[in-house]
Amino acid sequence: MKRKQTHHAPTGPVSTSLPKTLTGIAGLDEITGGGLPTGRPTLVCGGAGSGKTLFAMEFLVRGATQFGEPGVFMSFEERAEELIANVASLGFNLPALIKRRKVVLQHVLIEREQIEEAGEYDLEGLFIRLGHAIDSVGAKRVVLDTIEALFAGLSNMAILRSELVRLFRWLKDRGVTTIITTERGDGALTRHGLEEYVSDCVILLDHRVHEQVSTRKLRIVKYRGSAHGTNEYPFLIDEKGFSVLPLTSLGLGHDCSAERISTGILRLDAMLGDKGFYRGSSILVSGTPGTGKTTIANQFIAAACGRGERGLSFAFEESPAQIHRNMKSVDIDLETHVRKGNLRYHASRPTLHGLEQHLVQMHRLFDEFKPTVVVVDPISNLQAAGTAADASAVLLRLIDFLKSRCVTALFTHLTPFGGTMERSESEISSLMDTWLFMRDLEINGERNRGLYVLKSRGMAHSNQIREFVLTANGIDLLDAYAGPGGVLTGSSRIAQEALDQIDAQSRAQDLERKQRNLEGKRRALEAQIVALRAGFENEGEELLHVIQESQADQRQGLETRRAMATSRKQDNGHPVAVGILAAAPTSPRRA
Repeated sequence: MKRKQTHHAPTGPVSTSLPKTLTGIAGLDEITGGGLPTGRPTLVCGGAGSGKTLFAMEFLVRGATQFGEPGVFMSFEERAEELIANVASLGFNLPALIKRRKVVLQHVLIEREQIEEAGEYDLEGLFIRLGHAIDSVGAKRVVLDTIEALFAGLSNMAILRSELVRLFRWLKDRGVTTIITTERGDGALTRHGLEEYVSDCVILLDHRVHEQVSTRKLRIVKYRGSAHGTNEYPFLIDEKGFSVLPLTSLGLGHDCSAERISTGILRLDAMLGDKGFYRGSSILVSGTPGTGKTTIANQFIAAACGRGERGLSFAFEESPAQIHRNMKSVDIDLETHVRKGNLRYHASRPTLHGLEQHLVQMHRLFDEFKPTVVVVDPISNLQAAGTAADASAVLLRLIDFLKSRCVTALFTHLTPFGGTMERSESEISSLMDTWLFMRDLEINGERNRGLYVLKSRGMAHSNQIREFVLTANGIDLLDAYAGPGGVLTGSSRIAQEALDQIDAQSRAQDLERKQRNLEGKRRALEAQIVALRAGFENEGEELLHVIQESQADQRQGLETRRAMATSRKQDNGHPVAVGILAAAPTSPRRA
């Protein structure tokens, strides 16, 4: 029978030297570089409850529904009815697939007490039954769950190894891509310690519990003929199936946007170059308890939803109902955005899952809701589900993922009382593009809030402290009073402003008084000038009068002398000299 063309992964380092079959399991095909080896067996091992059966079943169902590859599931423990009921919670409709001849589900009962080791032991009966099932639907995929049941009563290790090799060789000869599940042994990957050596690919599923917090992780132990991811990858099993987070695919090759979006607070936008945050950037809002970190976060996401964008909020401290009630007190309406479908919450305690589980769940919610802005409040609580180093590693992966999607993310971080800012956030601050710090300003027995921008990459920003005020009408940023005694806020600022106002009024009154004195002097001077001018004019008029009288006297004297001269000429017949001096008989000079 001609084998159907294999499917190649759309992303990741796909190997061209080894044919691979896509699993359809989210994230796994990227880690394996294209899926599982085509026509070869893959061993999936793990402890009880690690997800081996669900992993194998999803591989089979995805192949039948997404890639047109029928499959056979042969169980040695669970009955067919039990398997159908167990996977129905994942949305897998096995009866419909069986009816359409896409899947064959068989249960082979092997009771250990019925097995007696005598003579030669072989798996010919299994090969016949499995071969018939494969031929009946033209299966390309096969699952054997679990292999321990086949050799439960077999103690001869030589025979065990020989039959394992025969089983794996038979599956290869049939050209079916196979998953074989096996239980994990003590100090070994498998109970017998042989299966991993004859398998071409070995995947280890681990379900660990640390400090009462469970975490599921996957690791590719072995993959012949292909490069693959070697790290431990978190995976999640929920109502949508099995999903793996391929962490190693996240790097620094993402694009960046020059678009700016508002913070939702006008004066904060002004502090950030009058334009707000860069789209796709990561923002950290840190501070001590009660400084308003959550309020800033919700104002930001409310403003984004008000512009028609989608916002996703991860709340690790409060329920959505509590957030809505608290934000109403500062005139932030979030319920309207939830009803319109622009805002979604995911509220849970950090200890509900391990850190990796939270990360996988976040990835899934991003893919479902496709938000443009995200709020995580607070990231400091994630340390309750692991160590500080683990929380930082998860945050790094989350930020890289968000940047690759150009999602603007705002994170809040709680700074403990008495802790220095630099030490508290040193592990995460370098990951952030913008860092807003909220601090307490305690003066004269009063506690107030202050805000300033510690850093904001790629933009000019204010270096001034602003008083952060929450009122019934919303958020306001006030200019903090900076004087010789330092920064004053609250009632101290109001009192100081009142004193400044009184001082300003006093200075204004003193200036007004001086202006009045100067005006009085001006008027007095002008009066003196008027008096002097009047005196001058009087003296001028008097001098003119004197001159006029003098001139009149001179004319009168002249006329008199002329008359006298005329009179003397008549007496002796001789003319008399006429002049001014002739009219002055007292003068010693005569004409």
